[in-house]
Amino acid sequence: KEHSNLFVPLRESGKLYKVDEHILCSVSGVVADANFLVDYGRVHAQRHFYQQQQPIMVEQLVQHTANYKHSFTQYGGSRPFGVSLMYAGFDKVQGFNFTSLILGQLRGMEANATGKGSKNATDTLKEDYQEDCSIKEALILAIKVLGKSMDATSKPDAKRFEVGIITREGKTVVQRSVEGEELEAIIKESKVFDEEKSDIMQLFTSIIASHGVLGFW
Repeated sequence: KEHSNLFVPLRESGKLYKVDEHILCSVSGVVADANFLVDYGRVHAQRHFYQQQQPIMVEQLVQHTANYKHSFTQYGGSRPFGVSLMYAGFDKVQGFNFTSLILGQLRGMEANATGKGSKNATDTLKEDYQEDCSIKEALILAIKVLGKSMDATSKPDAKRFEVGIITREGKTVVQRSVEGEELEAIIKESKVFDEEKSDIMQLFTSIIASHGVLGFW
């Protein structure tokens, strides 16, 4: 995420949102649209729990919100929501990872990326993601993917990352943020900024060599 020294963090001003006890959501796009859709999903989840006395299925919630987003593309005089949402969660069936795109398209993926630089990020995931990877290996891969999509000239800083984990321990679903020393250690182990510096030096050397040849001729 973009970070400024002038920014004052609010209760929810980042990229990660808790939709329900068993569903975590990350957003990319217009923040106001994201806030509205996350709250819309929260209300639907609580209505379902009040009526059925059990948590809503992850896919059911994601499909409901995606259908609502898509409805704004079918009539004149309204604009689509300018935000993509990625959901991760557990229910009584299994764990799920869904992506709801700007126009309401819905995808179920084992690993995915959305937002700025998502094409390169998705290509990296296709090459490096392993289905049987541990949580730590998944975190390192996520940091690599996020780091490569950032401005390579910026100073490496954990404040630029917002990382969340959702796991199931027995029958309990646990959501938590990865921050502080734990996040610093993962960033260091991923070596993503070291790789970027190497790429910049290689590019810089190529540019100098190219200009040398042009100057010679």
